Amino acid sequence: MNFQDGEYRVTVNGIGHWYRVAGAAQGTVPIVVVHGGPGGNCYNFERTIGPRLESFATLIYYEQRGSGRSEGPPSPEDYSLELLVSDLEALRQHWELERMTLLGFSFGGELALEYALSHPERVHKLILQAPSRMNSPEQNRVQLRGFWSVARGQIRQEIEAVLAGPGTEGEKFEQVWKLVDRPTTDCFLFQNPEAARLNRELWREAPANTGDMYRALLKQPRDPLALLRRLPALSIPTLLMIGLYDRNVGVDWVRDLASALPDSRLEVFLRSAHFPDLEESERYAGVVRGFL
Repeated sequence: MNFQDGEYRVTVNGIGHWYRVAGAAQGTVPIVVVHGGPGGNCYNFERTIGPRLESFATLIYYEQRGSGRSEGPPSPEDYSLELLVSDLEALRQHWELERMTLLGFSFGGELALEYALSHPERVHKLILQAPSRMNSPEQNRVQLRGFWSVARGQIRQEIEAVLAGPGTEGEKFEQVWKLVDRPTTDCFLFQNPEAARLNRELWREAPANTGDMYRALLKQPRDPLALLRRLPALSIPTLLMIGLYDRNVGVDWVRDLASALPDSRLEVFLRSAHFPDLEESERYAGVVRGFL
């Protein structure tokens, strides 16, 4: 396909998907941005780190079914990693790309990995920013500890009461997410208060997350060890990026992914939490450019 900058819509697998091309003049193997959430969007990424990357690469921003500016499926249950992989493959065919580079952040990193495992011949390179291991007890524990570490005053007391009280780890995880306030969540996700403030401002402008995808995927737990066991067969050049203070997925998980992938490079951002693209933008862009 002869790419031109602009916004587009295409129906794949019966779902109308939004996507935008930027940096087409660069003429590179396109970087397809795979957003997080689940059920998030590309809105913040487009307006912050996006223009830096577009200065040296062709980017395709797309939003997954039921996310951002794309249509939702007929049923709120019509979500799975397998369906999302199928959507992305249908989009690749629509774009007539022999291969593409995937840049996935948070849940999008997990989805990008699953796509690469299903279609390794279609992936030129992988860029994974803080890839999640959704629905796993290990990630739940990382987040519970992370919230406890940044909470102060009454919120911290309430978290401690939840952790010491009855219930399963999964139930405690849900309780803590419901009780934390905005300042605590910002400290959980960011080291830099200014980056947190900018993120909040953009969130208010961005399309809302319905929560449908998250609720559907919550009923489909996956074993992160099963993922690790599959990775040694994946010979795609891979860049993994993680903030030293990431309290969402944790440094250990991303280090383990790097160890399992045979052709990987790990970059730790020493002044960042879950979003080094916002907290250390200049270095982030330089690392991506160097990897490409």
